Amino acid sequence: MPAGITEEMVSALARDRSGLFHASTADRVTELLRTHIMEGLFPPGTRLSEEAIGQALGVSRNTLREAFRLLCHERLAVHEMNRGIFVPVLSSEDVADIYKLRRLIEGGAARQSAAAPMTARLAVRATVEAGEQAAADGRWYEVRTADLRFHQAVAALAGSPRTDDLMRRALAELRLIFHAMADPHQFHAPYLERNRVIAEAIVRGDGEQAEQDLLSYLADAERQILAAYLVPDPEAAL
Repeated sequence: MPAGITEEMVSALARDRSGLFHASTADRVTELLRTHIMEGLFPPGTRLSEEAIGQALGVSRNTLREAFRLLCHERLAVHEMNRGIFVPVLSSEDVADIYKLRRLIEGGAARQSAAAPMTARLAVRATVEAGEQAAADGRWYEVRTADLRFHQAVAALAGSPRTDDLMRRALAELRLIFHAMADPHQFHAPYLERNRVIAEAIVRGDGEQAEQDLLSYLADAERQILAAYLVPDPEAAL
C-alpha cells in the first residue's frame, strides 16, 4: 500500500503551480488535491506530506494545512495522531453508504431528465463517447475517469449546484473505492455499454427507463465492489 508522496506525484503537482500564482488560496489548493484524488494520483493510504506538496505547489504551510482541514471535512483525507495526513482507506460500510447516496441523487436526476436542457442531456452522452474512445485506445484508467464524469453529468441533470457539490465529493470517495478493483479493464468494460443505454434514454427524455437502468447498474456495481472487499489482501499478512 502507498506510504508517501512519489516523484510522479510531485511532478504532477508542480504542473499545477502556475495556476496558483494569482490565486494561491486554500480553496484552490483543496480543489487541486481533490481533483488529483478523484483522478487516482493519490491512492488510498498515501501520506500527504506538507513539505513535498507545499514545495511542489509553492504555497505556504498555513495554506496547505487549511486545505488539508477542508479535505478532512470532506472525508477525502484523515488525520492520524503523530503520523500526519493520509488519503483514507475506505471500508465496506463506506461503500454501502456512498452507493445509498448515489441512488438518491443519480436516480432522482435520471428520473427527471426529460425536464433537463438538451445541452445537459447531450453532455451525458459526451462522457460516454469519451469513455468509449479511451477503451478503444486501451486507456483503461482514463475509462475509469470518464465513468466518474458520466455519473457527475447524470447528477448535473438536476440543475442544482448543491447536488453537484454532493456528487463531486461522493465521486472523489468513489475513486478511492475503485482501487479495490485491481483490473480497470475487467471492472469497467461491461459498464461501458450500460452507460450508453442509460445515456440514450436520457437524451430521448425517457426518465423512467433511465432511472430503472441506472438503479440496476448501481446495484450490480455495489455488489461487485463489496465482493472485492471480502477478498483478503495478501500484503496484510506480511
